Amino acid sequence: MVTQLTGQPTTDDDIVHLTVPADGGYLSVLRTATAGLAARLQFALDEIEDLRIAVDEACAMLLAIAAADAELDCRFAVTEDALTVEVTVPTMPGARLPAESSFAWKVLTALTTSAGARASDGRATISLLTRRASGW
Repeated sequence: MVTQLTGQPTTDDDIVHLTVPADGGYLSVLRTATAGLAARLQFALDEIEDLRIAVDEACAMLLAIAAADAELDCRFAVTEDALTVEVTVPTMPGARLPAESSFAWKVLTALTTSAGARASDGRATISLLTRRASGW
């Protein structure tokens, strides 16, 4: 059992892991997976669209600093009322994520419950947490 950013326990059955080439042409796969998992949690249509946009923005930020021929790893963790998305990519030497004061970060924080990033050992990760606002 694993405890996610939501503070709620999940099991391995609640984790979806996708790896795609770090190329914008594959982002539609991640957007579709995001929408499907959010729909499974009975998110409202506008919540699903906000999350799709946030995942797309996070991936775009990472693609800008991705190493050549890299793969984009996306991990979705599903709990009863939330979806956590972690996107990771190997980076070019010296690459930096946009500042938290940038427009891209303003988009992420406006569209999700919380967003965070970390970079270490030649990899950058952006984590997004979205809780379902509407009732069942």
